[in-house]
Amino acid sequence: MTSAPRREVTAAKRIVVKVGSSSLTTAAGGIDPGRVRDLVDVLAKLRAGGTEVVLVSSGAIAAGLAPLGLRRRPRSLPAQQAAASVGQGLLVHRYTEELARHGVIAGQVLLTVDDVTRRSHYRNAYQTFAKLLELGVLPIVNENDTVATSEIRFGDNDRLAALVAHLVHADLLVLLSDVDGLYDADPTHPDSSLLPEVMSVDDLDAVRVGKAGASGVGTGGMQTKVDAARIATGAGIPVVLTATDRAPAALAGERVGTLFHPTGRRRPTRLLWLAHATEPKGTLVLDAGAVKAVVERRASLLAAGITAVEGTFHAGEPIDLAAPDGTPVARGLVNFDAEELPALLGRSSRDLKRELGAEYEREVVHRDDLVLL
Repeated sequence: MTSAPRREVTAAKRIVVKVGSSSLTTAAGGIDPGRVRDLVDVLAKLRAGGTEVVLVSSGAIAAGLAPLGLRRRPRSLPAQQAAASVGQGLLVHRYTEELARHGVIAGQVLLTVDDVTRRSHYRNAYQTFAKLLELGVLPIVNENDTVATSEIRFGDNDRLAALVAHLVHADLLVLLSDVDGLYDADPTHPDSSLLPEVMSVDDLDAVRVGKAGASGVGTGGMQTKVDAARIATGAGIPVVLTATDRAPAALAGERVGTLFHPTGRRRPTRLLWLAHATEPKGTLVLDAGAVKAVVERRASLLAAGITAVEGTFHAGEPIDLAAPDGTPVARGLVNFDAEELPALLGRSSRDLKRELGAEYEREVVHRDDLVLL
């Protein structure tokens, strides 16, 4: 008896599909035209059925290896950026040609962390995606590897895809890999078993996931995919993880790969990015009362509740808020430079306004710029 198709897939009106470098390139690092063509055919069929598609595609750095005479992905950031500069154009050109066979226009979107954590930028990012989809364009997304620094990187496109899925209000995230799903151990081990469904984070407790694949052209392993699934499902978006050659079946709703069920509800987009796409520039240590106010009452952080300042940061940058024992409890965008804060600690807003002026009465971290960890 044939099982019913997955409604999470068949009912989705907007889908984010992420494909990894190893699924698009040859062992030597160049783009495999046949693999790109097969993937585009699947995405074009989805669109022809009325589903909006956003593609998060790795492969820019990998595509630049062969033209530059590099045998493996370089370790240094400048060399990666050079490869990305060469490869990104080649990759998008290939997608553009293949999509044109179906009468579909490709649109390139390169994102940095700043694009989606700063208040004014993330609105622009959403509006760009919304207009592209309205015009019938298929957005092709990648991190802007050419200009990103090691301090402000998403780190892997699995996490980027989860965050983009939330940004564009997707109904489903599909992670395509060189493995056909999540196994409870190394897939090459004879005793390992495929997990067809993951209902909650508790289902992952006994799973042992591996590192990046042996191809040497990607950055992500199964761990990054599980992390991406946690982000997306925690924000209310179901996730399907499967092999790229099973994409036609997975996107038709067939029960292939692993389906991760939603575990939470959608949250404000910028706060999701703040929690998962930023590295803190410093730490503010709070007293017990401030921790309670921030965590339980969801209040803004005032100078009176801060006992110590660690690190060097500027107003507008992400910082962690820590309990007295040093455990981070929240992350937020700070309103003061690090050197300004020591003179404010433990003092009431009223006193600060009277002695230093009205601009010092404001919150150190406003509750609208704060997310609990």
